[in-house]
Amino acid sequence: MKKFAVILCGCGSLDGSEIHESVMTLLAIDKSGSSYTVFAPDDYQYQVVNHITKQPMQETRNMMVEASRISRGEIFPISEYDPKNFDALIFPGGNGAAKNLFTYGLDGIQMRVRADVEKVILDTFHAKKPIGALCIAPVLLAKVLPGVLLTVGKIPGVIEDVKIMGAQHQITNQTEVTIDLENLIFTSPCYMLQASIKEIAESADNLIQEILKHI
Repeated sequence: MKKFAVILCGCGSLDGSEIHESVMTLLAIDKSGSSYTVFAPDDYQYQVVNHITKQPMQETRNMMVEASRISRGEIFPISEYDPKNFDALIFPGGNGAAKNLFTYGLDGIQMRVRADVEKVILDTFHAKKPIGALCIAPVLLAKVLPGVLLTVGKIPGVIEDVKIMGAQHQITNQTEVTIDLENLIFTSPCYMLQASIKEIAESADNLIQEILKHI
């Protein structure tokens, strides 16, 4: 049985991890006969957003506590992640991920990456283990691993930004996976393109199946 680590950062597309992408990733891993362990930073979210009004709320929430809603309580702090215990690492997306794990959603090309998130990526990369990223999360890999091949779909501004960061970009349609076999980077656009939940499920399945071919 192959073991996947999945990094979340809350529960909700606007202020945490995108729920459909997160759940469909966990489902795809389970359907493949593999296992998953969920991790998140034990820290406060950048903000809490009312997903009906799309407006910030005057409260604070912890990323790991909120992400545990998706994992049904089975979750660990990101500080406990060790690549030697896993075969692959996955980052679902969400606008919240681009505020919590890295700051592209706030700072654009001047974005910063959390130190613990950067460590997780670099440790996995140097261990020569596959890394998968969905939706906006490939921007994180572009920043930490300059030169990798990835996709963010078809949005011109984001494509230009990842190229400035040093990444190579491949334009993709919904459910397609871009594979950088040399660096073991696997990415899919998901909600960077217009998508139904069925297409998110197919994207997650395709991503996990491609990774399993190279573990």
